[in-house]
Amino acid sequence: MKVIAFNGSARRDGNTARLVRHVFAELEKEGIETELVQMAGERLRGCIACYQCWQRKDGRCAVEDDKVNEWIEKMSAADGMLLASPTYFADITSEMKALVDRAGMTARANGEMFQRKVGAAVIAVRRGGAIHAFDSLNHFFLISQMIVPGSNYWNLGVGRDIGEVDQDEEGLATMQVLGANMAWLLKKLYAENP
Repeated sequence: MKVIAFNGSARRDGNTARLVRHVFAELEKEGIETELVQMAGERLRGCIACYQCWQRKDGRCAVEDDKVNEWIEKMSAADGMLLASPTYFADITSEMKALVDRAGMTARANGEMFQRKVGAAVIAVRRGGAIHAFDSLNHFFLISQMIVPGSNYWNLGVGRDIGEVDQDEEGLATMQVLGANMAWLLKKLYAENP
């Protein structure tokens, strides 16, 4: 089993990536392979509403000048995914939004490619707006017919400067529970449907 994570932060290895790694630690304890994709520095555009994905049905977005198709392939191949973003003006980053829109449209156009995969959101926040960002990512999972595991609180960690999130004990504990629940769910799903 494999879980792919996308860090939508402009900061490589910042607070958002640190939170993802706490989820990964629990998954890896259960023998689940993990991979972190850092989106920092990538130039992405949003969906251009060309609907070529609905006509071509090749599992690819028609926009070919960035890494989104490579990432859609990774999402499709994985059993589970984490989408992680810092909170920008009470929402996810524009890069994460571009990935969600294009991957979501492509998946729907190609037979619901992400249906019944496990998906969870991870949000880093300085102070406010995290719940809206969290909801934005959960909406992607739900409209994609994915299965969303919960934790003992919303999947967010608080910190502004790089490393500050490591002081958020409740946030780190939430990530650990999320990782454990995600691993449990993946094992249940794939024990019945190898």
